[in-house]
Amino acid sequence: MSNHIPTPHINAPAGAFADTVLMPGDPLRAKFIAEQYLEHAELVNNVRGVQGYTGYYQGKKVSVMASGMGCPSIGIYSYELFNFYDVKNIVRIGSAGAISPKLKLKDIVIAMSAYTDSGYASSFGFSGNLAPCCSYELLSKAMEYSKNLPCNVVCGPLFSSDAFYSDVKNTAVLSGLGVLAVEMEAAALYLNAAKAGKNALAICSISDSLVTGEALPAEDRQNGFRNMMELGLSIA
Repeated sequence: MSNHIPTPHINAPAGAFADTVLMPGDPLRAKFIAEQYLEHAELVNNVRGVQGYTGYYQGKKVSVMASGMGCPSIGIYSYELFNFYDVKNIVRIGSAGAISPKLKLKDIVIAMSAYTDSGYASSFGFSGNLAPCCSYELLSKAMEYSKNLPCNVVCGPLFSSDAFYSDVKNTAVLSGLGVLAVEMEAAALYLNAAKAGKNALAICSISDSLVTGEALPAEDRQNGFRNMMELGLSIA
């Protein structure tokens, strides 16, 4: 048992989390997944309202807990889950803004890698540019299951931005380099997984497009991404 448990951010006892944790950014999305998909779901964390649940999906123990927004936030929660609670796999299930003209609202991007401008990467002691990669094991499972989904699923790089609002307009440059969409968490998750020797994957539904200006309302973002949720649960 780790002497770090409970942590300043997670008050669950040792063994409260399954080997695989699904991580939406929004606590209400975590609650929705627990209520809609998990049997015998138990609330195991609610520090700062960041809800974490453990239950069973198709007979397999699965946890779901929110990450909050941005690399620093998911960096804290994923670090503690990987290193103190001995979680083996974290699957981010979140929203992203399309920067590729090929993507439409509600399409799914499975992130093979994550470019970033985040200062979080510098905490790993490398002064160059990092584009951390996902777990191939989780990626291959997700791509296989995605064949069953009634929506467009694309695999490629994301861009994890430190800023939601920015005067720097670099999305056209990134799109020209093959980056599909922008979000704010995958790079930190992938870096923590690499450092801990664990597995991570980010699966994102397109909630808005920086190309067309289209966007989904907040309720759809919270409750409407069932294909993404079921894809995440399928590889748990």
